[in-house]
Amino acid sequence: MTRKNKIVLLLMFIFGSIILGFSLRDISFGSLMHDVSALKWEWLLVAFASMGLSLLTEAVVVKILLHREGSKFSWRDTIRIPLIEQLFNGITPFSSGGQPAQLFALLQSGIDAGRATSVLLMKFVVYQSMIVINFVFALFVGFHLIADKMHALSILFIFGFVVHLVVILALLLVMYWYDFTKKLVKLLFKPVKWFSNSERYMKWEVAIDEKIDNFYEESIRLKGNWKLLLKISLLTLVQLSFYYVIPYFILLALNVSHAQLLLVITLHILIVMVISLFPIPGGSGGAEYSFSMIFSTFITNSSKLVLAMILWRFVTYYFGMILGMIALIIPPKNREK
Repeated sequence: MTRKNKIVLLLMFIFGSIILGFSLRDISFGSLMHDVSALKWEWLLVAFASMGLSLLTEAVVVKILLHREGSKFSWRDTIRIPLIEQLFNGITPFSSGGQPAQLFALLQSGIDAGRATSVLLMKFVVYQSMIVINFVFALFVGFHLIADKMHALSILFIFGFVVHLVVILALLLVMYWYDFTKKLVKLLFKPVKWFSNSERYMKWEVAIDEKIDNFYEESIRLKGNWKLLLKISLLTLVQLSFYYVIPYFILLALNVSHAQLLLVITLHILIVMVISLFPIPGGSGGAEYSFSMIFSTFITNSSKLVLAMILWRFVTYYFGMILGMIALIIPPKNREK
């Protein structure tokens, strides 16, 4: 972990503390302590377990993909991958650091660069596809419930969907119209030359070409193994389901029993989509605001709503980052190899 990463990590915890303090500014300490004492801790433990199962399911996906590549990878090293991803997703804008961090962790464990890149590409394609499928489902089920109340957020929901859909369409273009895509990318990349020197432009162009070529080669293998594709797609849906259901368990921990499971999952899917649009690491600020606005539907007590937001943020964000720091400290088993 670089010095810059450590500084960002510290800043994120400080920023989170500031947001926490701001959220509690109008909440009496007595009310908050009363809500904490009334917590059903068994449901809170279920929320933590659900987050853990989400990470474990992602590890299973990595294990299956590595097995396909002929790599004997220990469970200890496999579980490190999603944990390290959580840490670096949490400290980089738009979660952009997760992919390079996973690649480094795989290389550190003795997997060669070609295999590691292949595994991460397939995992990324499937994950993005399942995100879009879940979001389409959420739009049909829950969008009308919040569109009238929060016009600004409803616009962000649509924008988030468009961004993720464009990513999927771009990947499909590479998979099925390779030559056309390369020409299109070169054409769209031309304006960059106006704002950078020739050497940097050529370097970027070569890097993009290499990424397109790598993805195309992997997509051929992906299309040729539909059973594996179906298997990891279903596992990714399970992984996301464990993650999306967490707010429901937090509501149960707060003695909010009237919330409908399907509706809570739907609203959480929409929140996650909004978070992905905020450039601040972890979507800090936007995540807390979105959660408070949407889940005020179920919780009218301001003290309990703030506590729900704090618990949700810790389980889904800080808990994963803490596990990631632990995974980063523990050396991989196959490091000697």
